[in-house]
Amino acid sequence: MKKTFFIFLSFLFTVSASYATDDCLNYKLTPNVSIKTPDWSKSVVQPLQNMDVLHGKVIATLTDEFDITTDITSIEDGFCVALKNVDVVIGYSDFLVQIDISHKPNTCSYNAIVQHEDEHIRAYLSVIDDNQYLLNQSIKSAADSVNPVFVKNEKDIESAIDKLNNELQNHPDIILLKQHIKADEEIRNKYVDLNDTGETLKKCNK
Repeated sequence: MKKTFFIFLSFLFTVSASYATDDCLNYKLTPNVSIKTPDWSKSVVQPLQNMDVLHGKVIATLTDEFDITTDITSIEDGFCVALKNVDVVIGYSDFLVQIDISHKPNTCSYNAIVQHEDEHIRAYLSVIDDNQYLLNQSIKSAADSVNPVFVKNEKDIESAIDKLNNELQNHPDIILLKQHIKADEEIRNKYVDLNDTGETLKKCNK
């Protein structure tokens, strides 16, 4: 009899929580989304070890920071935590240009390699510039799909906010967006290399 009573209570609790979650849908908002690109910087270094067959390369740092604000509504059994604003900073924040140590700074070959790597930097930057529509659509779609979270106690509100942020960043639209950016990076950087005949660097060796 006690076991049956415990199961019945558990069932009532589950149904109650389910109803509370459904109630929270009434407090769902259309989140405001703001997307910005970070300021970027470039550093040029020469590793102490030879770079094998490479004259130079660029290491790009892609930043994607999601900051959210929520709307918290007190209801009969607890609180509804809804996504209200999404502020995103996405883009390249740092470019590390590495030049092989065999090329002395400010020589013809050194400058030619820096010029080539600058083309790669422009390719990276164009990925974000040319995909603004996709960025906006993907992030807005993901944000709009995140439903409010119900919590019974005020102390659980912070964890609910984390849950909303995790759900947003792990949304399929955001994952596909990041995959698209990576693929576009590769395509554009290959294009830079294919269109560089190497003539500028060859002239330095004459």
